Order: sequence, then structure tokens, then C-alpha cells
Amino acid sequence: MAGAREIRSKIKSVANTRKVTRALEMVSASKIRRAQDLMRASRPYAKHMRRVIAHIAQATTDFRHPALKEREVKRVGYIIVSTDRGLCGGLNANLFRKLLADIREWEHQGVEVDVVTIGQKAAAFFRRIKVNMTASISHLGDRPKIEKLAGVIKVMDDAYLQGKVDRVYLCFNDFVNTMTQKPRVEVLLPLPAAAKQIAETPADAETPSVATAVVQRAHDWDYIYEPEAEPVISHVLQRYVEALVYHAVLENLASEHAARMVAMKAASDNATKAIDTLTLIYNKARQAAITQEISEIVGGAAAV
Repeated sequence: MAGAREIRSKIKSVANTRKVTRALEMVSASKIRRAQDLMRASRPYAKHMRRVIAHIAQATTDFRHPALKEREVKRVGYIIVSTDRGLCGGLNANLFRKLLADIREWEHQGVEVDVVTIGQKAAAFFRRIKVNMTASISHLGDRPKIEKLAGVIKVMDDAYLQGKVDRVYLCFNDFVNTMTQKPRVEVLLPLPAAAKQIAETPADAETPSVATAVVQRAHDWDYIYEPEAEPVISHVLQRYVEALVYHAVLENLASEHAARMVAMKAASDNATKAIDTLTLIYNKARQAAITQEISEIVGGAAAV
């Protein structure tokens, strides 16, 4: 019965694993509603902010903020949003795979790359592949605060304003529904490039977090600023960057709980199937052992 004991031990091990996956599934199921509420509450503000910025980028203003000017791209920066914990399927892997393709393409063109990471998984991954990481933050919890993000946002914002970085991308997982999360790489700065991406992106059900803005015009126009264009545009741009990064964190948080819930449910179902298969093998082994013992007893009795 040595084989049967090994099978029984394996059944117990798989059953313990199933308890863990079921617990994680239930935890994510309880948290996903709150994460979705936070995400949906931030979407209108982020969408309208993108529309306003798209129009400012197309306006003709006397004050030309550095973010309103496109420069020759010699160095790009990525603000990458990931999860702090694993066990969420291919959520992080899909985003990193998409990012690596973009980074390799820039490097092939001779463009240097800086990254700022939000989340422990992104920090660990990009340290391992030796990409220049200028800042990182993790463990934001289930209710992220914009105050905790201000530091990493300022690092990349200052790098762009000082001319150290010529283009900034925001990378995160876009929550479509419980079963679907899409990795997104969006232009954050400069504004003309961001406005072009907004105008070229169709507003459909599969990209709910992306706002389209009609930025074409037949004549030159500008806003009336009070008190002056410089402080108003600088303040709006700061709020724009903060709003989109914060919204990306909330989108990624909802995606994390949805992906973990689905992944843990699949793991629990696979564990149940494995237990059923092992139980059948165990019963067959036990039956074979009993049959062998009976045959030995009958053979011994016949010999006597």
C-alpha cells in the first residue's frame, strides 16, 4: 500500500491548496465591488480632463508651456502601474510583454528609456532586466491616495519639464469587465501627441476608460485665461498628470481583483478535478491491493 499512501498524501496536499485558492477567490470577490466603485467614480473626471487637455493642446496661445511643444525624442519615460501581489493570472505578464516590445523598439532606434514603477511586481521585474529606474512606490493598499503618488509623479514630471525626457507614457491594465482586462500604453506628455492619440482612439465598449475628443478645427482659437495663461495652464497640467495616473492606479486595482478572482476560481476548479482523478487512482490501487491479498489467501489455502 506504499503507492496508495503516496496518493493519499497527494490528495491531502491538493485539498489544502484548494482551500487557499478558494479563500483568495472569496477575498477578491469581496473587494472587487469597492474597487469598481472607486474606478467608476474617477472615470468622468479623467475623461473630461483628457478632453480639456486635448483642446488646450490644439489652441493657439501666446504662452507655450514645455508640455505643449513636441521635441525630438531622444529619451522616453514610462510610468508603469502594476500589482503588489501575484496570483492574478497573466495580468502583469501581459502588460510587461507589451512594454518590453515598446522598450526594445525605442532602444533599437537609439532612444534611451527611464521607468517609474508603481507596484512591487513592476519594480522587481524592471530591476531584473536592468532598465534605468528613477523612482518606485508600492503597497498603496485597497484605497490608494493621490498624496502617496505625488512623489513618483513629480520625478517624471520634473524630468520632462527639465528636458531630460522628451516623451512620457502611462502604462496600466484597463478594466473592461470581470473577465477582460487590457494592457494599455498611453501618451501622457507632450500634449499634442496625447491629443492625437485621443482623437485616433474610437470610443467603444471595449475601451471604456479612453475618452475621445474632437480636436480638429477650421480656424485658430484660444481660451481666455484669468489671471494669466502661464499659472492657469501649469496648474491644469499638474492636475491632468495627477488625475490620469491616479485613475490608472484605480483601473489597475479593479483589474487586479477581477483577474485574481477568475484565476483562483480556475485554480480551485482544477484542484477539484485533480482530487477526483487522484481519488479514482487511489480507489483502483486499493482495489488492486485487496484483490492481490485475497488471491494470496486463496492460493495459500489451496496449497494447504
